[in-house]
Amino acid sequence: MKGRDITGNYLYVCYILNIIYKKKYMKTLTKGAFLLLTATLSIATVRAQTADEIVSKHVDALGGKAVISSIKSLYTESSIQVMGMEVSSVTSIINGKGFKSETDFNGAKYIQVVTDKSGWGINPMAGQSTPAALTDEQVKIAQSQLQIGGPLVDYAAKGYKVELIGKDTANGGEFKIKMTGTTGFEVTYYINTKTYQIDKEVDKISAQGQDVEVTKTFGDYKKTDAGLVMAGTQQVIAAQNTVNITTKKIEVNKTIDPAIFEMPK
Repeated sequence: MKGRDITGNYLYVCYILNIIYKKKYMKTLTKGAFLLLTATLSIATVRAQTADEIVSKHVDALGGKAVISSIKSLYTESSIQVMGMEVSSVTSIINGKGFKSETDFNGAKYIQVVTDKSGWGINPMAGQSTPAALTDEQVKIAQSQLQIGGPLVDYAAKGYKVELIGKDTANGGEFKIKMTGTTGFEVTYYINTKTYQIDKEVDKISAQGQDVEVTKTFGDYKKTDAGLVMAGTQQVIAAQNTVNITTKKIEVNKTIDPAIFEMPK
């Protein structure tokens, strides 16, 4: 049905049915013919959307390619509820170049940094107090965070593939879009059929020989002054642990010093 005039088909079928009723041919119309006309009407009015079309509408719902491409940097401040504690977090992104997240656990900072070339971090929860380089595998997985708007924006140019694998009835209806890449990960996005925003995503990551599944649920979408639409809340579930994130502050195109992404010596 791709490329055909759906509206025209719909009006044509309605016109034929109207003639049949007016001339009282319904009495002589066979059951098979009526079912055929009904099926034709259904086909004419409903055309399955492709994965590309759904992703395109999702990008439009985020603000559109023009808006997203105009954003060079993004700075956010968030509140995180984890393990019965409330902690603060700051994230700085230079689009496509660098990502840095700093989370304060009672004075001890958890830091993760990834750039288009490498990455490093500090994990005080694991007894680590000095910066350590991320492995190549960890860098490849984390680099999806470099892209403002998310991996679905220009996904093909990034080497990803998408396919429509089904539809759920949750939240009024959701398209299930699976995205795969060459870096050992698989993501299933649940895109709302009305808003075309992501309600949920399920990440399947292969790291150090183990498969890890992470579920993220998004809500409270709001448009920034720059026109970019972002989720204000996020719930992350991994290995039976739950983290709730609420964004408190967003600054678009704030000046960010690239030096913050360099690993301290």
